[in-house]
Amino acid sequence: MPVRPAHPALPVLLRPSLQLLLTLALASVLIFASLELLPGHAAALMLGPDAAPEAVQALSRELGLQQPAWQRYGQWIAGLLRGEMGLSYAYRTPVAPMLAERLQLSLPLSVLALALTVLASLGLGLLAAARRGRWVDHLLLGLSQLGLALPAFWFGMGLMWLFAVRLQWLPAGGFPGWDAELGGGWGPALQALLLPALALALTQTALLARLLRAGLLDVLQEDYVLAARSRGLSERRVLLRHALRNALVPVLTQLGTQFAGLLAGAVLIETLFQLPGLGQLIAQAIANRDLVVVRNAVMLLVALVLLLNWIVELLNAWLDPRLRRPEASHG
Repeated sequence: MPVRPAHPALPVLLRPSLQLLLTLALASVLIFASLELLPGHAAALMLGPDAAPEAVQALSRELGLQQPAWQRYGQWIAGLLRGEMGLSYAYRTPVAPMLAERLQLSLPLSVLALALTVLASLGLGLLAAARRGRWVDHLLLGLSQLGLALPAFWFGMGLMWLFAVRLQWLPAGGFPGWDAELGGGWGPALQALLLPALALALTQTALLARLLRAGLLDVLQEDYVLAARSRGLSERRVLLRHALRNALVPVLTQLGTQFAGLLAGAVLIETLFQLPGLGQLIAQAIANRDLVVVRNAVMLLVALVLLLNWIVELLNAWLDPRLRRPEASHG
């Protein structure tokens, strides 16, 4: 009786999952070391240079800084696994609910910006590839170069001036919340997030559109695409049904990096639009020397980026059948 081979999906799931866990572990060590093992005393850094020695000693006991570093790291990781992140020094409140509250703004903002990026990149990349060498292609390449050169903060100021100050179509800042009973609701909340999401998406769209255009132009030279054309298929059908799927593989790979850029850019954008999100919380925690909040917030951002990269790798394996073969994982 022949031996049944292992399910081909198992290596595809196992390798990126192990990489995710190992990278999370390494990131936690680096984050802990950078904030806890730097020269100087953590309690003295948090209280400032003018703090009394008695206050420094009291905070040191409160934070458990008299314990060995490995023990404090183990306690932090054990707390993370239980969903406990300790108390904020500046706010004297549990960190976990504080981060969860800020994520209710930052995560929808990043997802909205990512959705706008994907939609715009698909449209512009397909249009540029279909009109290669024509004025539309040159115009889109020039605009994408401009988008790469200018920061999201500049786009945010321009969008605020145009749509909030001049046209008064959208709010210039602030966030009403998702609860209609508290004066907010889905409509006002999405309106408040639209301009900052557009500002974040513009710079990311420039890179993804160029990447998709280059991928499409390479795929359009493949034999199976030329064979599809020889069968009399329209250029639109060739692009959408035969070329797009394979050209999306490098785009999806870049998407994980793009999401990290969106989260990093949200720190400045949230400050510009006065949005009480995770980026603004990190900026305030750094200003207040609240290392407990900084450590957990940065770890949360790293986990979100790595999780998206894990999802992207699985999507790449689904789009490209060669990545699902066992030998593909071994090179």
